[in-house]
Amino acid sequence: MAGIVYKDATVGTAERVADLLGRMSPEEKLAQLGSFWSFEILDHGRFDAAKAAQRMSHGIGQVTRVAGATNLGAVAVAELANRIQRFLVEETRLGIPAIVHEESLHGLLATESVCFPQSIGQAASWKPELVEAMATRLGRELRAMGAHQTLAPILDITRDPRWGRLEETYGEDPYLVAELGAAYVRGIQAGGPSGMVYATGKHMVGHGLPEGGLNHAPAHIGSRELNDEFLFPFEAAVCGAGLRSMMHAYDEVDGVPCVSSRELLTEILRERWGFEGIVVSDYFGVDELLTSHAVTEDLAEAAVMALEAGLDVELPTTRAFGEPLARALADGRVDQAAVDVAVGRMLRAKFELGLFENPYVEPTGAALPYELDRELAAEIARNSIVLLANDGTLPLKPDLATIAVIGPNADSGRNLLGDYSHIVHIEALLEQGGFGTEVPEDLEAIDDLTSLETVLQAVRRSVGPATEVRYAEGCGLDNGDDVGMRDAIKAASGADVAIVVVGERSGLTDDCISGEARDRLEIGLPGRQGELVEAVAATGTPVVLVMIAGRPLAIAADAARSAAVVHAWVPGEAGAIAVADVLFGRFNPGGKLPITVPRHVGQIPIYYGHKPSGGRSHWKAKYVDGSNEPLWPFGFGLSYTTFRVDNLRLDRDSIPVDGEFAATVDVVNTGDREGDEVVQLYLRDEEASVTRPNKQLRGFKRVRLAPGRRCSVTFRVAAEQLAFTGVDGGRIVEPGRITVMAGTSAVDLPCRTTVTLTGKVIPVGRRSRFFTETTVG
Repeated sequence: MAGIVYKDATVGTAERVADLLGRMSPEEKLAQLGSFWSFEILDHGRFDAAKAAQRMSHGIGQVTRVAGATNLGAVAVAELANRIQRFLVEETRLGIPAIVHEESLHGLLATESVCFPQSIGQAASWKPELVEAMATRLGRELRAMGAHQTLAPILDITRDPRWGRLEETYGEDPYLVAELGAAYVRGIQAGGPSGMVYATGKHMVGHGLPEGGLNHAPAHIGSRELNDEFLFPFEAAVCGAGLRSMMHAYDEVDGVPCVSSRELLTEILRERWGFEGIVVSDYFGVDELLTSHAVTEDLAEAAVMALEAGLDVELPTTRAFGEPLARALADGRVDQAAVDVAVGRMLRAKFELGLFENPYVEPTGAALPYELDRELAAEIARNSIVLLANDGTLPLKPDLATIAVIGPNADSGRNLLGDYSHIVHIEALLEQGGFGTEVPEDLEAIDDLTSLETVLQAVRRSVGPATEVRYAEGCGLDNGDDVGMRDAIKAASGADVAIVVVGERSGLTDDCISGEARDRLEIGLPGRQGELVEAVAATGTPVVLVMIAGRPLAIAADAARSAAVVHAWVPGEAGAIAVADVLFGRFNPGGKLPITVPRHVGQIPIYYGHKPSGGRSHWKAKYVDGSNEPLWPFGFGLSYTTFRVDNLRLDRDSIPVDGEFAATVDVVNTGDREGDEVVQLYLRDEEASVTRPNKQLRGFKRVRLAPGRRCSVTFRVAAEQLAFTGVDGGRIVEPGRITVMAGTSAVDLPCRTTVTLTGKVIPVGRRSRFFTETTVG
């Protein structure tokens, strides 16, 4: 319309925002800071105009999960998204479209979409290119269904296996988390035929190191560790990958809840890093200022605290940023200017996403060729599997006379799915009453799981007709009886091998063992599963232990007599065939641990990058009652072949504090079959003015080599990557001696040399080099 600047696509975004903001009433402005669940405007799965008018008369900032909070198929999701946008465009005064957000941590949380391996499994692949390929597919799928933002990736560093959400993370190491997180951001935000989708980094910050391993508990992190390690993946996502949305963490850091931390959400995120996107609340995060944190008893005051800290929109439904914030405006507790800043950011995002020009999608375009996703899901699952132990039993021959398949996860398709799959969240909505919102009666968990192949079925498909495959559940995940144990012993007795499939069930409901709010006291096999493994091993039959679990499990005693141990994490819907491909040698495992595996819960926290004085009891090293060493170290993983890493050389012995060096190492396949090795580069600052980690991962590359073949891997490292927070609190690079180490895990580092940084101490403001450039020759 002529004369209406905000509707003119040829005008600059800043001018459009200013024009629209100047036309808005106070009610319309507040509406842009709120949201609602998609099912709040439905009646028996259909759009309800009366409910929509009640929830959107002044517009709305975001709509929560059109796909993820309904059982609608992809085309119906797109149609509903269009109907919501049509109401906003045609039946509200200013016609401002909504941002629709979804979840896609390991696949779009939608009834027809493919469930990929959970994030911890993606991390175990050590292949950022696979994560980026997955995210690129997800971004196009999201936009095709009418969504514009996803609440992923999780950039939390975690070092406590008791915490149920560990499975959603990329593990313990800041560099690995940053590499994979940035890959996810690039993929999601790459854009497609329908436009781009915003990735959302979460949870800023410290959520992955909660007190006692308990979800939402305080994070006890010093300022240097916070800045140098825990914030690093978030900074890399913003400054290195162009992240467009951020979500606060539920926890508190040093007494300040993250949702009300101006230091985090404004001073660090916006002023230091230059972030220009939107900050969204974690679900009901503003409420927790009253409940979990008890810093106020007034929801209006909580709204003011969050808004002034830098929060732009409240999810998943409007509570604090509705009437309570209006009250605070009316009585002068917050300035209208603070509201206008947040509204302006929301409007800028909507212009940037192209919503005013293209608020609708073609519904038939949502019916994507999901076969491509399934193929990619299988590839990621195969690459995620970590072989932890093997006495030669693996790989199995497909013509064995008898194979026993035993365990509570052996014949379950549901337990292959992570806690951000569609059925899992529908289960949670039904159990918890919609997280504080009334759930419609017609919302049922209707996902069809019968098509999900189980490990038992995949094993049966992998053997010839002459092979007998016996099956016994043995016990449940956290229960069982003697009858089940006897059945398992009977099935294993006399078999050539027993494949015992154990682990956890991921989700948010009370019957789940891993996932959000499913934290554990112990980190061994749950229930009677350890006893089951011991009973099967006692028959004398070789045992292949397959773990389907979202966390590393301390199974040393349980698996003491196992012939082989395979960790498949939470492998998604293609997980069963991926496991079978590894067990029968159709795929040579090459995954590596993205997190240290403790021997005992009493070792927590245990991680490779501890300080020089950590990791041992001075002066005797061990605990009185056990080892201080991990069961398996970070970066560890076996193969059906063998590799040698040697001949580390640098292109120079010294560099200035603002320079760079290249480290090259050779890797050769010394075995008799093709396989993958992950070459890992670690650095240690030997002369820092404050204590520094024992070693830090600063580069890696997964390479595939045929028997006898050799290649060289070159890592180009910038001195800036050695920056840290100095004595005075500023980020610096210091001169001094740096030890350079290369190998195949955090403890297997046969190649070592040194490089010296020369010159004077220099400050480092905004980083320019987050990652090590890696080439293979």
